[in-house]
Amino acid sequence: MPTPSLADLPIRRLTHRDLAACADLSEDRGWPREEHKWGLLLSAGKGYGIDDPDGGLISACVVTEYGPYGNPSFGAVGMVLVAARHARRGVGRRLMQHIVSLMGTTPLTLHATPNGRPLYEELGFKTTGRAEMLRGHFTPRGPAPHPAGDSTTRAATADDLPSVLRLDEEVFGADRTHMITRLPAFADQFRVAEEAGRIIGYAAAWPNMDTQVVGPLIARDTKTAQALLASLAARTDLPLRTDIDVRHEELLAWVKTQGLESVAFNSVMTYGTPELPGDWRRRFAPLTVAAG
Repeated sequence: MPTPSLADLPIRRLTHRDLAACADLSEDRGWPREEHKWGLLLSAGKGYGIDDPDGGLISACVVTEYGPYGNPSFGAVGMVLVAARHARRGVGRRLMQHIVSLMGTTPLTLHATPNGRPLYEELGFKTTGRAEMLRGHFTPRGPAPHPAGDSTTRAATADDLPSVLRLDEEVFGADRTHMITRLPAFADQFRVAEEAGRIIGYAAAWPNMDTQVVGPLIARDTKTAQALLASLAARTDLPLRTDIDVRHEELLAWVKTQGLESVAFNSVMTYGTPELPGDWRRRFAPLTVAAG
């Protein structure tokens, strides 16, 4: 029987049964396996992929929808991968065209590496921002940062979740309850900044291979963001990794004095909207670049 062409292979929805195959695909491209992150994305988002007739996946990606259920106001695309043996044969373009078509008029965003950006530009995505990836052991230098005024940071409790969800929707610009409510189980740490009984920021740190990824990081101001980040760092011996919007120059300069080093820059791209919704001034780092 002749081997079907790549263009004839169907694109299908991925499920949790595909988690190992997705991790294998990540490893094939030189990425960490990231099974913990894949599990979150396949639960909170929608995975799409193309099966390899010889086993495994030829390609995969995930779309996480935000806003009203069944009528999303916004979508984030991530984990766009094509097996090395099938690279540069139009597979990634076909999968992305499928996603854009499925999402219709819903605005989209993604974080693009320099290698991936030309494809997304061909599909109509525009670069609207940049994020700097940083990694390293957090080594406090100088006095511990504190939020302004009488604010404090502490571990989040179940009672905080309604306030966190309200703040998150206000800052992110869309309802992502289905993602944020998974944080207590997904993350190793989930902390809030509070002032006079009001939540003014929150952050999480979650395990990814040999690091703790800091994200989301949402805060009233830079001092609050610093305090949240430092409070997470004080409770782990692992290196930290995070992706910070380059417009937050003060926070970027500070984390570099605390031992984190720049690893890479990614382009923040949008489709169908000139910019991300919400308030970037209080949105310091995404939960993950794959889901916004």
